[in-house]
Amino acid sequence: MGSCIICGTSVEGHICDLHEEDALFEFRGNRPDQLTVGRYYRGKVDGFAEFGVFVDIGDSVTGLLHRSELDRRLDSLDWEPGDDVYVQVTNVRDNGNVDLGWSIRQAEREFRGHLVDDPDIGHAVLLEETDDGEEASAEGNEDDGGSTTQTADGGATQVEASAGGVSPAGDADRVAGAGGSVGETSDDDATDTVDDTADDRPSAEGGQDDESSNADDDTADEPPTEEEQTAEDDESAVEYEDATVGELSDRVGDDIRLEGTVVGIRQTSGPTVFELQDSTGTVDCAAFVEAGVRAYPEVEEGDVVRLEGDVRERRGELQVETETLTVLEGEEREAVEQRLADALDDEARPDAVESLAEDAAIAALSGELVEAATQIRKAVLTDRPVIVRHANTADGYLAGSALERATLPLVREQHRRDDAQYHYFDRRPLEGGVYDMDDATKDTTTMLDNRERHGEDLPLFVFVAAGGTRESLDGFDLLDVYGAPSIVIDDVDVDETVTEAVDAVVAPSVVDAPETTATALAANVAAHVNDDVRADLMHLPAVSFWEGAPTAYLDAATDAGYDAEAVTQLREAVALEAHYQSYEDKRELITDLVFGDDEDDVGGLAGHIAEQFREKVDEEVSTARVNLEHRTVNGADIAVLDTDAYVHQYEFPPETLLLDELHREMSEDTDAIVGIATDTLYVRTNADVDIHDLSTEIGEWVPEGGVATRSVREGSIRFLAGARDSVLDATLDRLTDRL
Repeated sequence: MGSCIICGTSVEGHICDLHEEDALFEFRGNRPDQLTVGRYYRGKVDGFAEFGVFVDIGDSVTGLLHRSELDRRLDSLDWEPGDDVYVQVTNVRDNGNVDLGWSIRQAEREFRGHLVDDPDIGHAVLLEETDDGEEASAEGNEDDGGSTTQTADGGATQVEASAGGVSPAGDADRVAGAGGSVGETSDDDATDTVDDTADDRPSAEGGQDDESSNADDDTADEPPTEEEQTAEDDESAVEYEDATVGELSDRVGDDIRLEGTVVGIRQTSGPTVFELQDSTGTVDCAAFVEAGVRAYPEVEEGDVVRLEGDVRERRGELQVETETLTVLEGEEREAVEQRLADALDDEARPDAVESLAEDAAIAALSGELVEAATQIRKAVLTDRPVIVRHANTADGYLAGSALERATLPLVREQHRRDDAQYHYFDRRPLEGGVYDMDDATKDTTTMLDNRERHGEDLPLFVFVAAGGTRESLDGFDLLDVYGAPSIVIDDVDVDETVTEAVDAVVAPSVVDAPETTATALAANVAAHVNDDVRADLMHLPAVSFWEGAPTAYLDAATDAGYDAEAVTQLREAVALEAHYQSYEDKRELITDLVFGDDEDDVGGLAGHIAEQFREKVDEEVSTARVNLEHRTVNGADIAVLDTDAYVHQYEFPPETLLLDELHREMSEDTDAIVGIATDTLYVRTNADVDIHDLSTEIGEWVPEGGVATRSVREGSIRFLAGARDSVLDATLDRLTDRL
């Protein structure tokens, strides 16, 4: 039995089933059926075809990476025959064909372990456990932080350096810490060493030469004086200079001292690699005791440490060869944490920038805008994923797209990986703008799985046009259990309980400012996150207003190239796609819509989709209008629509958007519109109606009806299907008091 090199679980070999997909394997077999499906292997590009890439796995097996498995176009790959690539074996067919899958990790350092898949042994092993283990271990440690030194006879002896010590292989002029770097001696130096020590060796009879035997015993045994020892120590001591991660590219070869937080630990078949983060970046630090053995086992993720070593460049990436690693405690830890936090805040906090257009709500929220932008920028700088959760409406998609537009360039700058934008930023729609337990459970499961399997930090959740009311509290409480930070950007009246449950809120209600849209709020936050994209955001607020868009925003859109017709078409196109992408987080189509069309291309993508929007909405509205039931209650005219009977279920437009259209058309002649389905009703009116209060009063009238607010943003209330008629009567009666 062995233990998993990632989590320490007892296993046969060195990797458990849970973490097998996090390890990289070297294949030592010679037949396809010896491969293990699901594992990731190092391979070499063999050749290209119009349907994919042929990749050699080991010396005798070739597989096909089909173009459908790639995350990009086949012709955009920059691979050349012979290049190292990393692929997953997804299937081994009966005829010996091997199907390969794309690996998002295309560098050895991105895997959490490195093992050998040797069919002759029967389980995953470390390099040194294979038949050619001594040679493999030497080569592997040279790559991962170890090194060799030339002996006098021209051979190579592996030096295994521990933190602060000399390897068992013998003394060396210089051992540079964990991962060890030993100065190579020239042939002349080696000969001199042999000559100098030849006379000191015992003779064949067991004696020594006269000079050696006649040496003064007292002198030979006398220890160095304190002054001599101090001088010797001073001569050999390495002076480490304080440095930051951000300046290491200019310090290659230097002995430096870093202070920061350990944000990741992975065990390779050679050294242990610690990911050290300070306020300026993250760097890998290799620490070596012996092959495959955990160095500094007392160090855990989250520890604040002081590390000394020398800066190297390996395979084109910076790495620190660790000499000493010390966990800081007490006042030392607090001082470093405070210094790092202050530096990070200074770097992440943007200057207050000019609003996209004149808007009293935005002016009143200047402090809140800066705080929200700071949290997003800080997440990017600390490798924390950003998850934007937005309502599945036009306003929600526009607002989410604004933050996406601003954040993605920062993610690309921060991370070397080409696919980092798919790992460190995600945008996911929410039904009804409510973050319920179903959504929170899915998010929590995903984030915990990513933390366990890939070592990711817990994400920052940004709720846009969503989460502002108490219906989302259960979801926020679940995130809070695990310490995941959250921000709410919403145009509804945000409940005080929500303000207390999240880390930051941007909403007009928190400063008693005039109303605006969630897109206007989010677009201005985005401008603070990344002022370089300001020009891309100028038209978004105008698009988000279905009616009554402020002149300042309309003028800004016109200046950006979007006239009134383009603004209307874009709004309608996004609304239609928001419906069809309700459960998708794909960004490409929305990006093309929101940032691709302008007044010079009115007949383009947005124009085409807007035409479909208008056809579908007009047809549904005309059908619904003739099926409205007008009721006069307490002198008020209320139109009631049975949405189960007169709305196509699961088709566009959805109930909410259809009722919005009816209300815009009929608001001058009708006091309110109520849509009622099997267990949900919707209220549309120009009157100031508090959905929570209305729901409470209906529940008091029909206590057996299970009445509760579903979504303030949608103006919807849930109830039990069996109480449908009673709930409708109570709604009409209680609603007329507010009209």
